[in-house]
Amino acid sequence: MERLAGKVAFITGTASGQGRAAALLFAAEGAHVVGCDVNVVGAEETVELVRAAGGTIDSFAPVDLGDPQIAAQWIADGVKAAGRIDVLYNNASVPWVGPFAEMTRENWRFTMRNELDLIYTVTSAAWPHLIAAGGAAIVNTASVSAQRGVTSVEQAAHGAAKGGVVAITGHLAASGAKHRVRSNSVSPGPTRTLQIDEFLRDPEHPMSVQARNHPLGRIGEPDDVARVALFLASDDAAFVNGVDIVVDGGQSVIV
Repeated sequence: MERLAGKVAFITGTASGQGRAAALLFAAEGAHVVGCDVNVVGAEETVELVRAAGGTIDSFAPVDLGDPQIAAQWIADGVKAAGRIDVLYNNASVPWVGPFAEMTRENWRFTMRNELDLIYTVTSAAWPHLIAAGGAAIVNTASVSAQRGVTSVEQAAHGAAKGGVVAITGHLAASGAKHRVRSNSVSPGPTRTLQIDEFLRDPEHPMSVQARNHPLGRIGEPDDVARVALFLASDDAAFVNGVDIVVDGGQSVIV
């Protein structure tokens, strides 16, 4: 249907996982994708996949979005390449997870920098371009960990950072409304990534047990999240603003 035809979509963290899935899907739906990642090899692989499928993408790597100057430079370089920003998908994040008793201040600051601070660094640099678009969309990646504790893999810093993502999403929705800039977030549950694949290879790992006991019989795939992000980025969600959509197959509400 090409729901993003004629639009320019900036997506962070496109080297793998949900970012790569979004780059492929958004490009297939007609968007000119502008991606970035710290992983040079993975980012280039995504470029090859998108172009092989007939999509349009510009990609920049390595890009450390936790550094305000580097984040602003990516926005400037992307606008120079694509001309505008219609969609900003703040997908990239890197947490530290582990027992709370073992978490250091450095672990805490690392997670805040790479999961919450970069929402600010990227969005603040993109803000004038989003306003100039005359009707734009921000999609932020939060997490179900923002709403509940987890015993299988402790993640206090991750949950706190993603709680901040949910909060700033609402405030961006308020600030952007008069400019027709919508802001929403997606909160994935356990979703298959390279890191989680490692856990799933151990049938006794709590993540494997969780997958077997999931109401739908599986954990999420990157495409599951990308399709919800596509909806929020598209004009199908033109009257959706300031909401967080949980994408976990009902795991958080079915017991």
